[in-house]
Amino acid sequence: MGRQWLHAKRAIVNLKKGQVVGKLVKEITVAAKLGGPDPDANARLFAVLEKARKASVTRDAIERAIAKGSGTGGDKIAMEHIVFEGYAPHKVPLIVEVYTDNHQRTAPEIRVLFKKGVLGQSGSNKFLFDHVGLVEAHHPDAAIDREAAAIEAGANDFETLASEQNDDIPENCAGARFITDRTAIHAVSSWLKQNGWSVITAEIGYLAKTFPELDEAARAEVGEFLQQLEEHEDVQRVWAAAK
Repeated sequence: MGRQWLHAKRAIVNLKKGQVVGKLVKEITVAAKLGGPDPDANARLFAVLEKARKASVTRDAIERAIAKGSGTGGDKIAMEHIVFEGYAPHKVPLIVEVYTDNHQRTAPEIRVLFKKGVLGQSGSNKFLFDHVGLVEAHHPDAAIDREAAAIEAGANDFETLASEQNDDIPENCAGARFITDRTAIHAVSSWLKQNGWSVITAEIGYLAKTFPELDEAARAEVGEFLQQLEEHEDVQRVWAAAK
């Protein structure tokens, strides 16, 4: 094969990079639509802009996405938010959030991806999740008291996050996910930023209340299924009751 394998590998890497950039641009657009174009007053936009800059999304692409979402540019957004509920293999509940400009194209594609799982009807399994605000952040002091930070910031709870769980958390830093009321995301994010934390995610999401017991083979099968969902260009978030 010569060096053909290397060219194929580079093509895969470039494809995945393009998918990441596309999802980030779409997320910027949606964040600007929901919370306005000012990142200082829009925690979700602030967080995704940080991710976009790290992923080398161009300034022009960022500005166009903000203008499109906020309606300040000539190209106004016509994007629909769709929530699919269902089950991955081994009866693992999940919620899939999609942003699309073509519902008639996206919905059948998601149904095809669910061939190994079960696509439920509206309202079928949301009761298995808590609908909350989620703020993920890291602090350079690895020994910082996360619980004290959660209390001071006004969060309801917190979970420790390590760099192995989130690529955006540097090694030797304190990582945490702060769980908040849906209306408190901006206030919690602002306190964290003012107190030395770097916010990497600020959004409304779903946390599973319970987790099915899975053996190693089942976890691998569920992981493969979730990966296929996440690679779809219109899928923004997959929330699953799987550790």
